[in-house]
Amino acid sequence: MEPKFPDKVNLGFWPTPIEPLERLSKYLGGPELWIKRDDQSGLATGGNKTRKLEFLVADAVAHGADHLVTTGAPQSNHARQTAAAAARLGLGCSLVLRGPKPDTFTGNLLLDELLGAHVYWSDTRDCTESIGRVMAELRAIGRHPYLIPLGGSNVIGATGYVLAMQELMEQISAAHLNFDFIVFASSSGGTQAGVALGARAFGYRGSVLGISVDHPADSLKTQVAALATATATHLGLDALSVAEMVNVNDDYLGDGYAQVGETEREAIKIMAQVEGILLDPVYTGRAFGGLIDLIRWGAFTRGQRVLFWHTGGTAALPAFADRLI
Repeated sequence: MEPKFPDKVNLGFWPTPIEPLERLSKYLGGPELWIKRDDQSGLATGGNKTRKLEFLVADAVAHGADHLVTTGAPQSNHARQTAAAAARLGLGCSLVLRGPKPDTFTGNLLLDELLGAHVYWSDTRDCTESIGRVMAELRAIGRHPYLIPLGGSNVIGATGYVLAMQELMEQISAAHLNFDFIVFASSSGGTQAGVALGARAFGYRGSVLGISVDHPADSLKTQVAALATATATHLGLDALSVAEMVNVNDDYLGDGYAQVGETEREAIKIMAQVEGILLDPVYTGRAFGGLIDLIRWGAFTRGQRVLFWHTGGTAALPAFADRLI
């Protein structure tokens, strides 16, 4: 049964490459490591949200929207890519970011400003309240806003990663490869839900592992499974069971979301110095740090092949300089 993909807009450069990490595989002495470069997806330094936004923005335009609204943390990669998508298509963009306005704008915040987004700060209020106020103000001046959820993680956004799995399976087939594991960072759940559903839909026979960057495994697994099931219905794949494809590891939460510790520092430096590839401090740094630790204690064998899906986020690195150097 093939998914029935809705219309999308073109925002990224596809397919993103898959590459062997030969020096890193030798350095770690574990499985054969590969990487899928969604950090090279385009759209203002790229990242995984571009795939989601292709479907979300298409839905916004189909509903007559002229302004995108979304939310996230101060260094949100999703917010930055939403701002870039809006600029690309001539739409307005408002970002409601958590917490107080910082004294300096760097990393993704700098890019948000350069991309022309209107940035609002929730300060001590719940973001939901601030979003409601921004949406009301936009409607009051005659705009037609479209609300994109945190991380773009609803059935429309998750569809982007179902399509991404089709892309990956075509690359695997063309290169006569197979991967025993696909590993990536998981947070709001949309990427993992799409990958899990796409894995089932397109016949991937290995295991899919999301390394949580901020949620306990049980709650994230429940969230991802529910979203994957809803996305299956959205794409006409109701008969597919995806629960067994949803695996979450929460051993690397450290001191919490966006708190950089030794796990992230080591992973970022190893990947940069051994392969010349940059990871980010919040998502891929934590997830790859977890993968390194899992390799060290023998969770993967030398005969296996593991794909790390790089979901982007390196634009945030300058904002964490004092915790990385």
